Amino acid sequence: MTKKEIKIPAIKEGTVIDHIRSRETFKIMRLANPQEFEHTINVALNLKSKKMGKKGVIKFSNRVLTQDEVNKVALLAPEATVSIIEDYKVKKKIRIKIPQIIENIVKCSNPNCITNKEDVKTRFDLAKEEPLQIRCAYCERMMGREDIHLN
Repeated sequence: MTKKEIKIPAIKEGTVIDHIRSRETFKIMRLANPQEFEHTINVALNLKSKKMGKKGVIKFSNRVLTQDEVNKVALLAPEATVSIIEDYKVKKKIRIKIPQIIENIVKCSNPNCITNKEDVKTRFDLAKEEPLQIRCAYCERMMGREDIHLN
């Protein structure tokens, strides 16, 4: 009896996000506005992982993520890795890190915050990585991962 494996096609050029908690995979997928993207996107969920138990992987053909997109991935899946692929090979592997200052990518959960009332860019400072805690620079509201809504 032969063992069958699920294979995700390789991409020639683009970006691979690996080591995503399965439950976060589609949240990360939505960050990339897939409906606006014309090239192939491969998504796999619940793949076996020695470190995580189960994980997700997303492969974007012909696309490199912006720094804002990488920062958003870091907030949702800090254990993820981002690989830049060129000619079917990993050209650069990035171990993402939550930035110390998070600007204009998270909405403040305080309805009375000035950022929710006026046209002001949001800014949060990283207070603690695990469990994630960020602090609004304007109203000083502390927010955890469950409170985060991305712009």
